[in-house]
Amino acid sequence: MCSVSISVEAQQSTQVITSDAYQTTGCYNLLCAGFVQTNSRVAIGAAISPVSLLNNNQYDITILIWKDPKLGNWWMGLGDNTLIGYWPAELFTHLADHATMVEWGGEVVNSRAKGEHTSTQMGSGHFAQDGFGKTSYFRNLEIVDSDNSLSSVQDISTLTENINCYNIESSYNSEWGTHFYYGGPGNNPQCP
Repeated sequence: MCSVSISVEAQQSTQVITSDAYQTTGCYNLLCAGFVQTNSRVAIGAAISPVSLLNNNQYDITILIWKDPKLGNWWMGLGDNTLIGYWPAELFTHLADHATMVEWGGEVVNSRAKGEHTSTQMGSGHFAQDGFGKTSYFRNLEIVDSDNSLSSVQDISTLTENINCYNIESSYNSEWGTHFYYGGPGNNPQCP
């Protein structure tokens, strides 16, 4: 598996895909039982539109995941006020109290069929240095802290397994806060 991610220590927010920190459980979308969808207008796993186009309009979505301090359920919201659903507290062992890490980024599974790296692109398929309008990005990174308040992310570390296949560039400015561009084409002459 190849991945590009940003990690940050956190008190209460995480993308919840696994109940035991990937020890024996974990899957994507709704392939694991447990997520309780409370909104019938949003289809988990469906395509999102509109989509950004190369050197054209760029579109953002806002996703928030936080732990209900009273019941312990992990909720997911979209945009400013749309609740999608939650992962019930009883699903978790490692997240029963709080999260210890938050990651943003992308993953590509690489089975190395015929000894070659996969040609599956990450994001738009462009490398991070191609920047706005060409590559994928996350911006205004925040976590839900122990007071259940949003706090801007400051100290981040980046990880790329093979910079010739995929890469990442992080930065900070007053408009986008902590942000990063990421992606890549996968198999290419420098990534055999």
